[in-house]
Amino acid sequence: MSNRRSRQSSTASRISDDQMIDLVSKLRQLLPEIRERRRSDKVSASKVLQETCNYIRKLHREVDNLSDRLSQLLESVDEESPEATVIRSLLM
Repeated sequence: MSNRRSRQSSTASRISDDQMIDLVSKLRQLLPEIRERRRSDKVSASKVLQETCNYIRKLHREVDNLSDRLSQLLESVDEESPEATVIRSLLM
């Protein structure tokens, strides 16, 4: 009986081809590199997923860089100033 339940839950958690196509289409719209291409240019789902991973890595690097810059800025202002309070809230 538990074997039957596990098969049912695994098939229920799978997504359909239509759902996959819809998700890839949504990712295409979010990615600047792909969005800027002409509509006639075909981009494979694997390329969209690869570009998505690259874009997320790029965003992580930007967040890290901004965090470093805010930390440096915080060191240069008075700890009790309103600016320091704002910077600390951004770093949280």
